[in-house]
Amino acid sequence: MATTTTPEVKTAPISLTANAVSKVKEIMGQQNPTPAGLRVGVVGGGCSGFSYSMSFENGSGLMDKVFDMDGLKVYVDATSLMYLNGCIVDYIETLEGAGFKFENPNVKSTCGCGSSFNV
Repeated sequence: MATTTTPEVKTAPISLTANAVSKVKEIMGQQNPTPAGLRVGVVGGGCSGFSYSMSFENGSGLMDKVFDMDGLKVYVDATSLMYLNGCIVDYIETLEGAGFKFENPNVKSTCGCGSSFNV
Protein backbone atom coordinates (compact mmCIF):
# COMPACT_ATOMS: atom_id res chain seq x y z
CA MET A 1 0.00 0.00 0.00
CA ALA A 2 1.57 3.26 -1.15
CA THR A 3 1.23 6.40 0.88
CA THR A 4 1.53 9.89 -0.42
CA THR A 5 2.67 12.82 1.62
CA THR A 6 1.43 16.31 1.04
CA PRO A 7 3.18 19.37 2.38
CA GLU A 8 1.70 20.61 5.62
CA VAL A 9 -0.28 23.84 5.34
CA LYS A 10 0.93 26.17 8.10
CA THR A 11 0.25 29.64 9.41
CA ALA A 12 2.06 31.97 7.05
CA PRO A 13 4.88 34.33 8.02
CA ILE A 14 3.95 36.14 4.78
CA SER A 15 0.46 37.42 4.06
CA LEU A 16 -1.52 38.49 1.03
CA THR A 17 -4.27 41.07 1.41
CA ALA A 18 -7.81 40.26 0.27
CA ASN A 19 -7.18 42.42 -2.84
CA ALA A 20 -4.04 40.45 -3.70
CA VAL A 21 -5.70 37.05 -3.19
CA SER A 22 -8.68 38.12 -5.29
CA LYS A 23 -6.48 39.36 -8.16
CA VAL A 24 -4.32 36.21 -8.13
CA LYS A 25 -7.43 34.00 -8.21
CA GLU A 26 -8.82 36.10 -11.08
CA ILE A 27 -5.61 35.69 -13.11
CA MET A 28 -5.36 31.98 -12.26
CA GLY A 29 -8.94 31.49 -13.51
CA GLN A 30 -7.84 32.75 -16.93
CA GLN A 31 -5.04 30.15 -17.20
CA ASN A 32 -5.51 26.84 -18.99
CA PRO A 33 -4.87 24.54 -17.24
CA THR A 34 -5.57 26.30 -13.96
CA PRO A 35 -2.43 26.33 -11.76
CA ALA A 36 -2.49 24.77 -8.29
CA GLY A 37 -1.17 27.88 -6.58
CA LEU A 38 1.15 30.86 -6.45
CA ARG A 39 4.89 30.82 -5.76
CA VAL A 40 6.27 33.87 -3.97
CA GLY A 41 10.01 34.16 -3.60
CA VAL A 42 13.14 36.24 -3.43
CA VAL A 43 15.79 35.98 -6.15
CA GLY A 44 19.25 37.46 -6.38
CA GLY A 45 19.68 40.37 -8.74
CA GLY A 46 18.64 43.93 -9.33
CA CYS A 47 20.37 47.14 -8.31
CA SER A 48 20.26 46.41 -4.57
CA GLY A 49 20.89 42.66 -4.48
CA PHE A 50 17.46 40.99 -4.27
CA SER A 51 14.13 41.20 -6.03
CA TYR A 52 10.73 39.57 -5.53
CA SER A 53 9.32 36.90 -7.79
CA MET A 54 5.80 35.62 -8.27
CA SER A 55 4.79 32.77 -10.55
CA PHE A 56 2.11 30.13 -10.89
CA GLU A 57 2.91 26.55 -9.87
CA ASN A 58 1.31 23.18 -10.37
CA GLY A 59 2.67 21.78 -7.10
CA SER A 60 5.13 22.25 -4.30
CA GLY A 61 8.82 21.41 -4.32
CA LEU A 62 10.71 19.40 -1.71
CA MET A 63 11.89 22.43 0.25
CA ASP A 64 8.67 24.46 -0.04
CA LYS A 65 6.39 25.59 2.72
CA VAL A 66 2.74 25.70 1.65
CA PHE A 67 0.31 28.23 3.07
CA ASP A 68 -3.44 28.53 2.52
CA MET A 69 -4.66 32.09 2.09
CA ASP A 70 -8.43 32.19 1.69
CA GLY A 71 -8.38 29.10 -0.53
CA LEU A 72 -5.24 30.12 -2.44
CA LYS A 73 -2.20 27.88 -2.01
CA VAL A 74 0.97 29.93 -1.68
CA TYR A 75 4.34 28.18 -2.07
CA VAL A 76 7.49 29.68 -0.54
CA ASP A 77 10.91 28.01 -0.65
CA ALA A 78 12.88 27.76 2.60
CA THR A 79 15.53 30.30 1.54
CA SER A 80 13.00 32.95 0.49
CA LEU A 81 11.05 32.42 3.69
CA MET A 82 13.71 34.06 5.86
CA TYR A 83 13.65 37.20 3.68
CA LEU A 84 9.84 37.34 3.53
CA ASN A 85 9.06 36.91 7.25
CA GLY A 86 6.44 39.53 8.14
CA CYS A 87 5.99 40.61 4.51
CA ILE A 88 2.56 41.78 3.32
CA VAL A 89 1.71 41.57 -0.39
CA ASP A 90 -1.05 43.86 -1.65
CA TYR A 91 -2.56 44.55 -5.06
CA ILE A 92 -2.99 48.25 -5.76
CA GLU A 93 -4.50 50.25 -8.59
CA THR A 94 -3.50 53.90 -8.98
CA LEU A 95 -3.46 56.48 -11.76
CA GLU A 96 0.18 55.53 -12.40
CA GLY A 97 -0.65 51.85 -12.86
CA ALA A 98 -1.59 48.66 -11.10
CA GLY A 99 0.44 45.87 -9.58
CA PHE A 100 1.52 43.91 -6.56
CA LYS A 101 3.23 45.82 -3.76
CA PHE A 102 5.49 44.16 -1.19
CA GLU A 103 5.71 45.70 2.28
CA ASN A 104 8.65 43.94 3.86
CA PRO A 105 9.91 44.85 7.37
CA ASN A 106 13.24 43.09 6.66
CA VAL A 107 14.28 45.53 3.91
CA LYS A 108 17.06 47.92 4.89
CA SER A 109 17.23 49.79 1.58
CA THR A 110 15.75 49.79 -1.91
CA CYS A 111 17.12 50.90 -5.24
CA GLY A 112 16.10 54.14 -6.94
CA CYS A 113 13.75 52.39 -9.36
CA GLY A 114 12.08 50.49 -6.49
CA SER A 115 12.34 47.05 -8.10
CA SER A 116 15.01 45.55 -5.83
CA PHE A 117 16.04 45.66 -2.18
CA ASN A 118 18.78 44.94 0.34
CA VAL A 119 18.43 43.20 3.72
